[in-house]
Amino acid sequence: MRAIIVDSKGPERLRLAEVPEPVPAPHEALVRVSAASLNYGEVVHAHGRQDNGLPPLPDGLVLGADAAGVVVQAAADGSGPAAGTPVVSMGASGGWAELRAVSTATLGVAPADADPGALSTIPVAGMSALRGLKRIGNILGKRILVTGASGGVGRYAIQLARIAGAEVVASARSLDRHGADLRALGATELVGSPAEISTTVDGVLDQVGGQQLVDAFRALAPHGTLVSVGHSSGEPETFPFGALFGDAGRHDRAIVSFFLGAQSDFEADLTWLAAQVGAGTLDPGIVWRDDWANASEAFTALLDRRLGGKAVIEIR
Repeated sequence: MRAIIVDSKGPERLRLAEVPEPVPAPHEALVRVSAASLNYGEVVHAHGRQDNGLPPLPDGLVLGADAAGVVVQAAADGSGPAAGTPVVSMGASGGWAELRAVSTATLGVAPADADPGALSTIPVAGMSALRGLKRIGNILGKRILVTGASGGVGRYAIQLARIAGAEVVASARSLDRHGADLRALGATELVGSPAEISTTVDGVLDQVGGQQLVDAFRALAPHGTLVSVGHSSGEPETFPFGALFGDAGRHDRAIVSFFLGAQSDFEADLTWLAAQVGAGTLDPGIVWRDDWANASEAFTALLDRRLGGKAVIEIR
């Protein structure tokens, strides 16, 4: 079968190649992939930028956390959907391929008429937004800040927070480019950075880290929670003296670390998100979409931080 693999000797460090078909474990279904979405972190890691402290990826590895397609072989242990079921799938790797063996615990059933490209944007971005917001707690009637709001996670977070009844403050660079889109998704207030916020917020979904996390924490109201979902700035967090005091209306504020890969029981949430995307309730925010033979264009745009939204490759 064909797949996009890591190739450290190539100019792109990623290339389309022939690889052996995956052999599913008993708890895995075999999925024929129709579309996959690209995440900034995995492209950066493949290109050898080690800002995240992770070791280089081995040559021949098939990347891809997010993919959508149809089950062609159900799991041997009887779990998960039957053959012929359209699904959205999530895993540590293997999504950028014609066939993917994936645990049924990370499969969501999709509407039969849903666009696979739109569905493929759900796993990392949609699940990070959904699970991160759940960690904040009940946000009905609350004021929620989303940093890095123009990216895939941020756009899903704005929509999900709006659906849950929150007032959403969106923080993003280049508001001249993305501001109108973020308001259309449900943001009621736009800021260039958390330092510009003049009124406290009840919760924060932070994807940037560094100084933005420090400034966002400063904006938290009493009993508020900041969930640290991403660290795209690559900067350390340095809190000034007094930042963690609990006096003067700053009591009981929390910072929560978050790692999607440490969580479980994804089936119900993936299925729910797939239904919302299929119905048009959630906009997947696709800004680049093409045949996977042209994926290098998307890789470059992601590395240059030129995409405000999701990139999707169609696997034909």
